[in-house]
Amino acid sequence: QVQLVESGGGLVQAGDSLRLSCAASGRTFSTYAMGWFRQAPGKEREFVAAISWRGGITYYADSVKGRFTISRDNAKNTVYLQMNSLKPEDTAVYYCATRRATAPSQSPREYDYWGQGTQVTVSS
Repeated sequence: QVQLVESGGGLVQAGDSLRLSCAASGRTFSTYAMGWFRQAPGKEREFVAAISWRGGITYYADSVKGRFTISRDNAKNTVYLQMNSLKPEDTAVYYCATRRATAPSQSPREYDYWGQGTQVTVSS
C-alpha cells in the first residue's frame, strides 16, 4: 500500500510560481513511476506531467510544456511539480498519483494510488 500527500498549493497571481510536493509512504516508491494530474470544476481530470522511476523519462501535457517541471527525490520519497508562469487556466485541484510500474503514463486509468489533492488558484 502506498499513501500520497500533496502540499504546496495556494492562491497566486498570473505569472507567479508555485512548487507542489507529493510525499509518499512505502518502500517501493523509488521503483514506481509518478504522475501529476489536475481537475478543474466541471471538467474531467487531465494529465499534467509524469516521471519514470529514476527520473530519466518525463512527459508533459502540451498546455504546461516549458512552464512546468516534474522531478523526484527518491531518497526523500517525494515528487515535485515546479510551476512557473502560471495562468488562470491552470486553476484546479492538483493530484499526484503512482503506478506499479517503472515507466510513466499519461492515462489516469493506469495509476493505482492517488493523493487527496491540493488546490491551486491563479488570479488574473
